[in-house]
Amino acid sequence: MAYLRTELQRGFYSFRRFCKWVLIAVLMGTMIGVAGVGFHHVDEYALHLFASNSWLLFLMPLSGVVIIFLYRLCGIQHDRGTNLALLAARGEQEIALRVTPLIGVSTILTHLTGGSVGREGAALQMGGSMGSFLGRKLHLQGAEARMMEMCGMAAGFSALFGTPLASAVFAIEVASVGMMPYAALVHCVVSALAAQQVAMWMGGAATVIRLEEVPAVCWQSILGVVLLGCLCGLLSWVESFFLAGVHALYQRKIPNPYLCVAVGGCLVVVLSLLLGTRDYNGTGIDGVIRAVGGEAVPWAFACKLLFTALTVGSGFKGGEIVPTFFIGATFGCTVGVLLGLPAGFAAALGTVALFCGVTNAPMASVLLAYEMFEGKALILFALVCAVSYRLSGSRGLYGAQKLVASKELPEPYGNETDAESVPESQGQQETDESAGAEALSTGQEAALQK
Repeated sequence: MAYLRTELQRGFYSFRRFCKWVLIAVLMGTMIGVAGVGFHHVDEYALHLFASNSWLLFLMPLSGVVIIFLYRLCGIQHDRGTNLALLAARGEQEIALRVTPLIGVSTILTHLTGGSVGREGAALQMGGSMGSFLGRKLHLQGAEARMMEMCGMAAGFSALFGTPLASAVFAIEVASVGMMPYAALVHCVVSALAAQQVAMWMGGAATVIRLEEVPAVCWQSILGVVLLGCLCGLLSWVESFFLAGVHALYQRKIPNPYLCVAVGGCLVVVLSLLLGTRDYNGTGIDGVIRAVGGEAVPWAFACKLLFTALTVGSGFKGGEIVPTFFIGATFGCTVGVLLGLPAGFAAALGTVALFCGVTNAPMASVLLAYEMFEGKALILFALVCAVSYRLSGSRGLYGAQKLVASKELPEPYGNETDAESVPESQGQQETDESAGAEALSTGQEAALQK
């Protein structure tokens, strides 16, 4: 009888905590949904202004200087961008609330003048900073504070892209590759759904692209998908290496941040004039849609990679994910035909495969394919993501990302079987998750005793 009473008490305590966190997740999703869709509408207007007024391109160096000045004015000397959100999700650093307006305004300025960046950097940082702020107001610490960060990131991503499943899983998968804290899953899903519903109610739209030609699952299509996955894995390594290399080159040659961002803006202006097109400025989502429709210039992926590296590396704000979609889609559209795949379908495969390779988030990538491409041929999308993830190496877009488990064997780093393949910069996963779980368990026992 005593055992039954103890179990009932434990169950009641767990259910009470569940209800508490669902309410918190709904509150957070609603707040971030409003902020996210507001940012989305203003940013869309900025992109429309740039498309209608080509002379705004010549203001890009000036907008970069303004961005650096705003960050310095707010006391941020060395902005870590999306890496800061990942560090916060592991409990290693906090994000100040002032990051929300800063990253929003800076991304809008970058898009207004033709910078080649995406929105997801703003989404993750806005969600992470608001989640961190709400966690501090609720006096949450340790594992609970980290869960707030994850919920905020999921809500921010979902509010902008309208993909709640991928957003929720991405938030808990991206910070520590190979270790997913499933305890945060239900709260991230609730937060992402709340943000998506609010965004839709306020005029937002889900990112859905229709596939016109989908091949049957057969040996020919499987072989083509595997080969495309291999190429996307290699391309993801090239993209991560190139973006990091350009940023390091900027820092080494032009250490003054104001001069650096001005030079980067000038380089983008010159390249845009030389190529005579604005296809590589802005987010690049229109290029993704054209590629999935079967239209892509063979060298478009290389041009977009160069434009993005020059923009982000010099100090402009935004993100690399939507440009990555463009690079993957145009690359897939170009090489897919050579592999026996329909051009549009290969573009869709390249979109999610390259996203998977540069973020090291295979589960989120598969769910993104399901939500973005209406769930068609999901097994082929899963296959291309798995191959790209396996062959993308230990690098990624985010330097703060930790590779906890080996990509070659189902073993954590630190074992003799894969010790030689571990980059020193990655290290071993800290034990803060287990410490947080132990603290949580202690709190449950104390509550039961009371």
